[in-house]
Amino acid sequence: MRSTASLDRFDFKILVHLQREGRCSNVDLADSVGLSPSPCLLRTKRMQEIGLIRGYGADIALEKLGDYVIVFSEITLSSHRPHDFRKFEEGAAKYEEIVECYNVSGGYDYLLKIVAPGINYFQALMEKMLKDDIGIDRFASRIVLRQPLNRREYPLGIIATQKRWE
Repeated sequence: MRSTASLDRFDFKILVHLQREGRCSNVDLADSVGLSPSPCLLRTKRMQEIGLIRGYGADIALEKLGDYVIVFSEITLSSHRPHDFRKFEEGAAKYEEIVECYNVSGGYDYLLKIVAPGINYFQALMEKMLKDDIGIDRFASRIVLRQPLNRREYPLGIIATQKRWE
């Protein structure tokens, strides 16, 4: 079980607002959550210090930079000892094209989200990963055709209150 931070309703309001508007000023943030600027800043800094807020980033429109593909690859390792998982994770971390990596349950070991400038580049990348011998036994890939939904905000109200759909 993960440890959770002790947060109140103002902290949650801050988090929800920052997910939507990470570049807002502290004055705007304080106004939107119903606090004065000084306590709002203290709360935000505390959540940064405890690692709850990991950072802020821009939402980049990749299509304006050039052609690209997003590929989800299901990776199965050849061995399943702890050092085999570490070897794969350390090897995968060296490829900047792998933007997300999940160790998952089920029929394969990892799910990778890969962003590449094209299919040929992606294929060459997979061949390089196999050649680098980071423990891949087999992989299956799914090319994203379109993305009809892209939520950048986590459902904080559901997670934080431990509500579960039954």
